[in-house]
Amino acid sequence: MFSRKKAIKQLESLKKDVNKMRLAAEGWPTSFQTLISIILSARTRDETTIQICKKLFEKFPTAESLSKASVKEVEETIKPVNFFQNKSKNIIECSKKISTEFNSKIPKSINKLITLPGVGRKTANVFLSEYGNDAIGVDTHVEYISNYLGWVDTNKPEKIERILKEIFPKEKWSEVNPTLVRFGKTHISRIKKNKILDEIHKTK
Repeated sequence: MFSRKKAIKQLESLKKDVNKMRLAAEGWPTSFQTLISIILSARTRDETTIQICKKLFEKFPTAESLSKASVKEVEETIKPVNFFQNKSKNIIECSKKISTEFNSKIPKSINKLITLPGVGRKTANVFLSEYGNDAIGVDTHVEYISNYLGWVDTNKPEKIERILKEIFPKEKWSEVNPTLVRFGKTHISRIKKNKILDEIHKTK
């Protein structure tokens, strides 16, 4: 297994080399809005997602209100988001299930979260992490950087998640995704990104 001590040092180095931008999962007043924003952020820039979600939540601030929305109205509101048609259906169905099966409260267990339409393991983990639970959401940034630094040697998200949980102590799990995502978003150039990662890779 990769050295825990080295991995923690590398994570701290990554933290120092990022812009402190707001991510799509952050800063919402309710857990419902947090979850919906994470669903919409898949394959979409966080900046775009945040602005679109502000408009969406002005119209539909709760699970109950969004569950009664028409697909057409939601599509018009979230159109700048990638895959907006599928996501419109998913977030309406997700809201219905939250309202009817979970009494308008977002479940805090991964097994229940992934039963919601539009919620996969990554989305569930990012959500849980945002609320102080020990979880690691694996997206493209986490996959790329974890492989580059030698923490893992696989592109399978669930395997990456399992290995990272073995490497890092529990209290660090919720830092992994936001740190790596911010690093990936700060350094758009692959050449510059890899140059910095090469230096971090030399950490002993």
